[in-house]
Amino acid sequence: MPRGLTQDAGWEIGVSRTLPLPMAAVWEFIASPEGVALWLGEGVRLPTAKGELYETGDGIAGEVRSYRPGDRVRLTYGTSTLQVAVSASGEGRAVLRFHQERLADAEERERQRAHWKAVMVEVSDALGVA
Repeated sequence: MPRGLTQDAGWEIGVSRTLPLPMAAVWEFIASPEGVALWLGEGVRLPTAKGELYETGDGIAGEVRSYRPGDRVRLTYGTSTLQVAVSASGEGRAVLRFHQERLADAEERERQRAHWKAVMVEVSDALGVA
């Protein structure tokens, strides 16, 4: 099976980075209006109730599948599913992860890999992490 193709979730991509910040600080930023603007789009309010709908300025619509404050949000993102998670990684460090599954094909996977890598750079810059 090609890299990035799973039996259950189709094509998927994951981008993660360990940040030298406490988990709570990373979550607080990623769930804030400033953080949400970087990964979901400018002016989008992060929905927190299961089934709650949203739409980005780019026309991507979806709904919340689950929301666990301080931990992760899972939502549909157009025809795919996106999860943004924060986990502890030792004293004063956290791992931020973007995971997207149910992508159409290998080309979309590569486009989304580039997208989430760029988002990770923006988030890191906004957090003051070089």
